[in-house]
Amino acid sequence: MFGIHDLLMFLVAGLLLNMTPGPDTAYIVGRSAQMGWRGGAAAAFGISTGCLVHVFGSAIGLSALLTASATTFAMVKWAGAAYLVYLGMTQLLARRAGAADPRMADAAPVVPLRQVFWQQVFWQGALTNILNPKVAMFFLAFLPQFVAADAPHKPLAFVLLGTIFVVNSTIWCLGVAVVAARAARRVRRSSAALLWLNRAIGGLFVYLGARIAMLEAR
Repeated sequence: MFGIHDLLMFLVAGLLLNMTPGPDTAYIVGRSAQMGWRGGAAAAFGISTGCLVHVFGSAIGLSALLTASATTFAMVKWAGAAYLVYLGMTQLLARRAGAADPRMADAAPVVPLRQVFWQQVFWQGALTNILNPKVAMFFLAFLPQFVAADAPHKPLAFVLLGTIFVVNSTIWCLGVAVVAARAARRVRRSSAALLWLNRAIGGLFVYLGARIAMLEAR
């Protein structure tokens, strides 16, 4: 259908890719530990939304334009890097209440970190993928391998394969979110642990921003 071939191989390859731990998985685990399974689910759906944007971009040729134009590639790359570093530094510099005031040393620890809502987590996950040229390059390289060169409806084939990949990825990531949230119940009861978890997520954002900044078009 639509010139798609080796669908079973595509499903197996997609499953293996989804199961391979990476920055997206780390973000989902971090938000699940921090906010419970709802936060992890918001992160998963946000990441999937970002992937779908690149799937449609591949289908209509925007991803090809992104990799072919050095100027466009650089603009997206630096915008994504700056956004991620900003998010990371914001969370790295967050402090626990009373940490800077010795008079509060004996008080019960509380976390005055700016409350994070699932909507914010969703959009952070989406934008980290939308502004990452590497994701566009992945779909542009992966999807065509399973579409015949003479396929009459290549854009539809790209959209169908990409949607299947993203749906399977979302299901896997939701499972990761549930498992991580259950495993981290004790962590969420500790203000100090939450503070360091927040900083770990911030460090992940800075790391991703640095990786994007060093990314070169192929």
